[in-house]
Amino acid sequence: MSTDASKALKVITGSSRFGTTAEKSTVARAATDLVEAFPAATGGRDDVCRIYTADGTPDFAIRVTWGLDGSPPTGTPAPDFTVLKMGERTLASANRASVRFACRSDKFTDSTNAAHVAIGVERWGMPKDPQDNVKALKDAYATVAHSFSLAMAKELRCEKNGGLPARPVLDPV
Repeated sequence: MSTDASKALKVITGSSRFGTTAEKSTVARAATDLVEAFPAATGGRDDVCRIYTADGTPDFAIRVTWGLDGSPPTGTPAPDFTVLKMGERTLASANRASVRFACRSDKFTDSTNAAHVAIGVERWGMPKDPQDNVKALKDAYATVAHSFSLAMAKELRCEKNGGLPARPVLDPV
């Protein structure tokens, strides 16, 4: 996870200390699962990992997921999302974000077709209406989603990192 994403998690959770998840809960493991699923769309989301606040801090969980889509994203996003200029489509709201990017890689059996990867980050459980700065929360969720997306693109060896920038772009489209 990037330094920016670590700072963003503090904005989201209010904590800078986090507990561990299962040993299999890694980007590397998720990338292996994604390659095995390709070229079929997954029709849902699978976990990359879950991020929990450490013992002795307020209870909070973030779920990081991956999915494979059959094509680039289309349609109009829900009104609570802000569309950002990263990947095929990046959406951010006050309690979740997703980054979708196209990946061409020699890791896939059919490297001529792009895999359309979706990485999501969301507050797990029952999200509350944000009482804080909505823009700061949107930027924080987008930053965490970008960090995991870039890590996934690098793990998959996507051409040009799936078109993802080295740092998150938080400007709306």
